[in-house]
Amino acid sequence: MTASDPRPLVGEPVSLDLLNTRWVQDGADHDLLTGTDGLAVWLASAGLAGRFHADAATLGHTLRAREALAATVDSPGDPRGAALLNEVLDHGRVRAVLTPEGPGEEPEFTDPAWGPAWTAARDYLDLLRRAPDRIRRCAHEACVLHFFDTSRNGTRRWCSMAVCGNRAKASRHYARTREA
Repeated sequence: MTASDPRPLVGEPVSLDLLNTRWVQDGADHDLLTGTDGLAVWLASAGLAGRFHADAATLGHTLRAREALAATVDSPGDPRGAALLNEVLDHGRVRAVLTPEGPGEEPEFTDPAWGPAWTAARDYLDLLRRAPDRIRRCAHEACVLHFFDTSRNGTRRWCSMAVCGNRAKASRHYARTREA
């Protein structure tokens, strides 16, 4: 049985969900991927547990993908981030197939241990094709979480209105009452 996911934000697209395996809570840095147990939690949470194993090789490759995604997402257009992401993408490809339901695609990997890393990197490319302006970092200065803005008008600023949004509103209120 896999432990429950302790992260404050889950359910984002797999690329951003991988970035969110690092977070800050109560002023302390947390990292879910410090070992294979944490990788098993992330694989289960991301819906990848049935396809990939939580072993040391997969953890190492997944950490490389997280580093590449962080460099790419936090500094769009930076050639270093693109190079790191392309290194991860070099370990897999999409193969066209015909299934009983019709045309399809299947990912193939140089080594199955690259599966989660490649899947996250590929997902980021899909987000870039879909709506690059909706890939966001939480606007709270103490938060490091990322999200894909699915709001109707595209103005979401916080990873969670209940946590970061509320902290920002409370901070503004405190500043106004101090001035008065």
